[in-house]
Order: sequence, then structure tokens, then C-alpha cells
Amino acid sequence: MAKIGIFVGTVYGNALAVAEEAQQILEQQGHEVEIYEDGTLEQWQKYQQQTVLVVTSTTGQGDLPDNIHPLYTAIRDNLGYQNELHYGLIALGDSSYDTFCGGGRAFDDLLQEQSAKRIGDVLFIDAIDVVEPETFARSWIEEWGRLL
Repeated sequence: MAKIGIFVGTVYGNALAVAEEAQQILEQQGHEVEIYEDGTLEQWQKYQQQTVLVVTSTTGQGDLPDNIHPLYTAIRDNLGYQNELHYGLIALGDSSYDTFCGGGRAFDDLLQEQSAKRIGDVLFIDAIDVVEPETFARSWIEEWGRLL
């Protein structure tokens, strides 16, 4: 089974609720999981030959939340080639904005540029259609956990 670090970018707690749901499901599947609400580069690097799940909402004009933006910047500025990193991404946003899920898209773009290997497709959760994102994400998380 995999060792997974879940790195969360949240403002109002929805992304954290999804991360906690993911932790529960993935642990039931036998994976070892830890959640990081204010993840650091050092914590991220513990998983460079493992697996990470990024769960982030989007703020402002398609920006990452304040609690995950420093990690994104540190990864961008200090890490290059991450070809041994496997990852998944869940992006939360509001499709009434042109920058729908911009924070998650930016994180995905960065990891793709650094040659990390995405497992499965990105899950986009639209606040307009989804009242309980943690419930909506369950089937995606279960499938993602099986792909590892």
C-alpha cells in the first residue's frame, strides 16, 4: 500500500473536509495517510518518491488559498524534476468565475512541468452544483486509491 501526504489549501473548510474524507477512505483501503493544512517544503519532500494528494480551493482571481500558497511557491522555486513523485489533485471552485478551479489548475500545471506523474484525472468540484464536496468526492477518492 502507498504512503500518501494530503496537502490542503482551504479558506472556508470545504477542501479540508474533502481531505479528511479522503484520509478515511484511503486508510480503509490500507494506505498510510497524513494531512498537512500548512504544508512545508520539507514535509512535501518526504513524499518525493511516494504519493501526494493536493486538495485545494481557489480564491480571488484564481489564486491558491493563503495556507498552501507558500508551499506552491517553495516547490516552484526550489524543486525541479520530480519524476518519482506520484500525485492526485482535487480542485474546488465556483464556475460562475472565469478562473474556475484556477488554484488547482495552477498546482497541476506546476507538477506536470516538473514531470511528476498524475494518477487519474483531476477532480473538479463546482460549488454551484455541489453542496457537500466531501460526499461528491467519495467515488473519485475510492477509485484513485485503487489506482495506486
